Amino acid sequence: MADLSTTYMGLKLKNPIIAASSGMTESVEKVRKLAEAGAGAVVLKSLFEEQIRYESDYSVTENEQLYYFAQAEDYIRDYTRGNELREYLDLISACKDAVDIPVIASLNCVSASGWTDFAAQIQRSGADALELNMFILPSDPQRDSAQNEQVYFDILKKVTADVSLPVSAKISYYSAGLASVARKLSSSGINGLVLFNRFFSPDIDIDTFEIKSSNVFSSPDELALSLRWVAMLSSMVPCDIAASTGIHSAEALIKQLLAGARAGQIASVLYHQGPGVIGSILTDLEAYMKRHGFSSVREFNGRMSLHNTDNPAAWERVQFMKYFSDIR
Repeated sequence: MADLSTTYMGLKLKNPIIAASSGMTESVEKVRKLAEAGAGAVVLKSLFEEQIRYESDYSVTENEQLYYFAQAEDYIRDYTRGNELREYLDLISACKDAVDIPVIASLNCVSASGWTDFAAQIQRSGADALELNMFILPSDPQRDSAQNEQVYFDILKKVTADVSLPVSAKISYYSAGLASVARKLSSSGINGLVLFNRFFSPDIDIDTFEIKSSNVFSSPDELALSLRWVAMLSSMVPCDIAASTGIHSAEALIKQLLAGARAGQIASVLYHQGPGVIGSILTDLEAYMKRHGFSSVREFNGRMSLHNTDNPAAWERVQFMKYFSDIR
């Protein structure tokens, strides 16, 4: 039998499939089903900084006692925030008891404040690692790219200084100097980079004049963006890379492994096909390895990265050139 195991952030995974942070990893029962289906690891649904802030503000607004006690606002905010965190810590502990695969916690951060304490408590709850999902939309004309990117470094500096568990940064492709930023981030004390996080995509209902969500799920066509950057950055950064977005099949996972990813995160395909798709992907991965005579994932991992391929310029090419010259 082929050896499908891999290492990611120092964690030993029985295979390179990681169930990404999503509604599919929001409960113990869902995590148990993913583990039973064969997932190599799970990333729990994120604890959102913005959600905690919203819940705190809502609780303050709705609570009539605020008008009778001078310190009620601070108390309600602290209680709401603490309650959200306690529920998340309980989820981590329960999942660790329920499954025998790595359980990775996830924090969705938009600022550097407060996350050090959260990360330390997550470590004490037994999480095997921590994924920091970070993104600042570069839409403020008063802030330049350096100021936006500094937020990422501030968050990572605070978190990695206070925890010893492996930490990964799930980052965006929105950057004028992505290779430089990724390299600096990977040298900041983290153990992994996840390429890339997926955003809320706004749309407009032209009849109700309301903003709604669009493209909630990824498509296989979205693989190309992360594949290029996995191939290039896996040759440049000192930490492990996990590929994310667009992995809907064994073929897509294999491409990311060839490009240099240590693992692939899946979510949308789980919504479409259920946890059982994991087994199908693993079966096809084994068939591929048998067809090419690979006895382990390590034998072909990174074989087509920028550093190892015979044609590195193909990864950096941005114009069509000969690749599309024959299309009519």
